[in-house]
Amino acid sequence: MTTTSPQGRTELLRSDGSPVRVLVVDDEQSITELLSMALRYEGWQIRSAGDGHGAVRTAREFRPDAVVLDMMLPDMDGLAVLGRLRRELPDVPVLFLTAKDAVEDRIAGLTAGGDDYVTKPFALEEVVARLRGLIRRSGASDRRSESVLVVGDLTLDEDSHEVTRGGQHIHLTATEFELLRFLMRNPRRVLSKAQILDRVWSYDFGGQANVVELYISYLRRKIDAGREPMIHTRRGAGYLIKPAVS
Repeated sequence: MTTTSPQGRTELLRSDGSPVRVLVVDDEQSITELLSMALRYEGWQIRSAGDGHGAVRTAREFRPDAVVLDMMLPDMDGLAVLGRLRRELPDVPVLFLTAKDAVEDRIAGLTAGGDDYVTKPFALEEVVARLRGLIRRSGASDRRSESVLVVGDLTLDEDSHEVTRGGQHIHLTATEFELLRFLMRNPRRVLSKAQILDRVWSYDFGGQANVVELYISYLRRKIDAGREPMIHTRRGAGYLIKPAVS
């Protein structure tokens, strides 16, 4: 089952119509925060834990639809956590995160009952895509719905990649389109350079934050040139898009 969020994106839902629930387990806070941000962006409810015991307690209370589980935790390894999770939630799909790339480690995780794995460093899009696949197979469905984002007189069609403002077509490069889509999915919300880098250029992008400033300037020339501005800078915080003041 799906619905469309206020930002216009398609959300994967549980069979009862409520948001999908995902538990993220990793002892590196930066990773849990990054994954949580990306998964909330999908419209899902997220809880996190930094160790195995916390993961089991949270799973018992939260009843997640999927678990992202680091193989190496401070109090027990991921395989031990998986065993305890399976006693509580025998059917919950588990996606392993591992810094190890030995074939034996991957096989061990899958043999123990894990459903899939991603090796660090990973791209956020890959984690989201794999989770979507696991969650669909466990009972949720994902049908296409409305794909047009609208902010003021600016529209963006996610299927055709057409962008117009006031009925006038605007040509964007692929990167400009992705940046505008991220802004329009979060209208009136200040997005930091780090958030934009993570989402538009992916987790493992090695560039500098000034690439965000550069592409914001490109967008402004195309979206705001000769018009009331829609893209705004909040000094020290980031950027946002909102309808122009008439």
